[in-house]
Amino acid sequence: MGIIIKSKEQIDGIRKSSKLAAQALIYIEEFVKEGVSTEFLNQKIHDFIIEHGATPATLGYGGYPKSCCISLNEVICHGIPSEDTILKNGDILNIDVTTILDGYYGDTSKMYTVGEVSEDALRLIETTKHCLDLGIQQVRPGNHVGNIGFAIQRYAKVKGYSVVYEFCGHGVGVDFHEDPQVDHAARRNSGPKLQPGMTFTIEPMINQGKARAKVDKQDGWTARTVDNKLSAQFEHTILVTETGYEVLTDVSDEY
Repeated sequence: MGIIIKSKEQIDGIRKSSKLAAQALIYIEEFVKEGVSTEFLNQKIHDFIIEHGATPATLGYGGYPKSCCISLNEVICHGIPSEDTILKNGDILNIDVTTILDGYYGDTSKMYTVGEVSEDALRLIETTKHCLDLGIQQVRPGNHVGNIGFAIQRYAKVKGYSVVYEFCGHGVGVDFHEDPQVDHAARRNSGPKLQPGMTFTIEPMINQGKARAKVDKQDGWTARTVDNKLSAQFEHTILVTETGYEVLTDVSDEY
């Protein structure tokens, strides 16, 4: 398909959808607590998206059965919400939301904690967030896509963690998954050059142990660490501007 350089009209649409996806993550925060099922959280997110005139992009995508992905502890990504999965004290979880609003996509995820969480888990979460920030700092016209992954991998390695290479960031906005592929472990100055009007996700998945993932044969979606050690992820949708970047899924003015 090639990389889609978005028009001003498309960027405005993607920006609105991205803001809604980010607001869903803020809305759900108060419900993330011990004793709650991940299906309860999924239903809350589903209702929030629908009430705001949008649809959840994951629902029915490639046969995926739910309106968001909720990945606990050793689950790297694509965890399927379930009535049987109950949050317990010490859990860490990623909630990943993609909205379709007026035909445009916004994609974002963040980590949540339940009750008293271990220092090891908090350190992993903090490192993963910093990996995302370092990746975002590489976004500017003329820089190579690969430098995003190079910066992420270098920092994660220094901190003693591994970077999942079997899943990556991607172009997004007009479609759910577009070019370019945004690897989170990459060689310096590899990949296409960034241009104003590109929109894509950066979504590093950082593991305590080995980098590899194993996908549950039973459901075909849930990706876990091979050694059952913890994994964390943060994700934003980014626009390349004339001078650098705009984080389209940032509703807290962090960037």
